[in-house]
Amino acid sequence: MMRVLSSPCHREVREARRGDPAGLLRRPAGRDCGEARKAFTLLEILLALALTALVLVAMNTFVFSMGELWGRNSDVRLFDRHVRAVTRFLEDTMHTAALPPSAVAGATPIAPQEIKPSSGNTDNLLTFELPAGNRLLVWPDTPLPEVVCSLQARERDGLLLLWHSRLEQKFADDPPRETVVTPLVTALAYDYYDADFKTWKTETAIRKDSAGKLQAPQRLRLKFAYGKLKRETVIVLPMPTQGLPNF
Repeated sequence: MMRVLSSPCHREVREARRGDPAGLLRRPAGRDCGEARKAFTLLEILLALALTALVLVAMNTFVFSMGELWGRNSDVRLFDRHVRAVTRFLEDTMHTAALPPSAVAGATPIAPQEIKPSSGNTDNLLTFELPAGNRLLVWPDTPLPEVVCSLQARERDGLLLLWHSRLEQKFADDPPRETVVTPLVTALAYDYYDADFKTWKTETAIRKDSAGKLQAPQRLRLKFAYGKLKRETVIVLPMPTQGLPNF
């Protein structure tokens, strides 16, 4: 009779059974013969390394290509973001001017007036009042309420906010202070609606009626430019309300 040579794993099992005839002891996991022989071959390891290298190269190429595209269009994104921020700021400022207590029902809180800037040339500018001022206004002393503001566009300076307070001693004599809102605005236009013909007309200057009185526009049109990039936004001027909305 041939004698079968037992492997160390089989001898371990037999010795464990002799010491535990009732089978109360459990064999530790991972000690069976099949698990003892499991291992990766050299070919499998090389194949896994090659696949990992291909994945890393592909990811690296993708990241660098996306970074190049992102940097190539960064000027366009920053310019569009700036245009949206300036437009949103003006919309919020106009809505604040159209709310009580600065606005009175039946009146025109945002209306054109003759303003004399520090340049000395009187101009017809869209003017409104901010009771609590604005975060862009930098006062030389303690901030004052009842701030009268006007918008003016200059070709070399951009869009400016001209402002001073009614509580200043020389309010009627001194020219308003100037704050640059954005240097990228090249033109400021005004849209008027013709109810008879139901059409819009854009004017480069504030319109006057037959009696020579300045007419308030219904919309404000801003033209932005940065190099070859150009954008145009329209701001609807709000109407005064009776009071705060009910929530």
